Amino acid sequence: MSTALTIGVMHVALREKLGLQWVSGKQYSENIISSSNDAGGDLSLVGQLNLINQHRVQILGIRELEYLDNLKKNSRKDAISLLFSGQSALIIIAKGLAAPDDLLQAAESSGTPVLSSRLSGQDTIKNLQYYLSNFFAEKITLHGVFMEVMGTGVLITGESSIGKSELALELLTRGHRLIADDATEFARTAPDTLNGTCPEMLRDFLEVRGLGILNVRAMFGASSIKQNRNLRLIVVLQDMEDAIKMDRLHGSKRIRSILDVDIPEITLPVGPGRNLAVLLETAVRNHILHTKGYDASQAFIERQKRRLENVHQ
Repeated sequence: MSTALTIGVMHVALREKLGLQWVSGKQYSENIISSSNDAGGDLSLVGQLNLINQHRVQILGIRELEYLDNLKKNSRKDAISLLFSGQSALIIIAKGLAAPDDLLQAAESSGTPVLSSRLSGQDTIKNLQYYLSNFFAEKITLHGVFMEVMGTGVLITGESSIGKSELALELLTRGHRLIADDATEFARTAPDTLNGTCPEMLRDFLEVRGLGILNVRAMFGASSIKQNRNLRLIVVLQDMEDAIKMDRLHGSKRIRSILDVDIPEITLPVGPGRNLAVLLETAVRNHILHTKGYDASQAFIERQKRRLENVHQ
């Protein structure tokens, strides 16, 4: 999959967080930073100055500038020439340091933008790595309400009008947090991790039939909103009449694969008198116990087994 990011878009996204400022080459803001997949898979996206295995975004901090200063005239000229003759798409000077004139001249000649960051080199790299890995990650949009319940990312899905938004509203009143309503964008940020975020147009809003569009942040406060969370559990709401016969001992546990990441999924039958908020909270508590190695159904089976063994002794 070909994915590209313009330097201008990245600058706008990280301008406040990194204190990014244009040093030179603003006219090249439409230059592309390609993902490593587009470059054959062996090119690093961001890192400290490396003239041999060049990064797409090269970070120059105090040590890197001192390295250049300590080179003899011809060696320095060769190093700067090499810096701008390879795969580097962007140079960032860390810690707000002044960019050397000969470096700026070479950048202008090669059409390579130069930015400055107020953060240290290491902090600049960490923030860029996080941003770029999320931007270039495999993505998928799933229907449902994505919430943080007891610190766990839970996607609530089900047929239209089953009560997903009403359940989300009740969970909000119980102190849990909304991430996204209706559509959540999930990115595979690690081999076993899906991180969910809300599309900007839908952020802070929740649609509830009969009430219309609600601004959750305005109604419940900023603490009721979470920007993103890793998906750990999927809860499917299903009409009681349509629900298949479930194992009374183990419930409706199964595994759902999304972007090759396995996510536990359970089904909660919806019917009169059933408190779905309490049931979902309980499902999350039970999931947390499972991740810690405790299985209530297995513990119950072992207890019955011991009781039978004692009876026959």
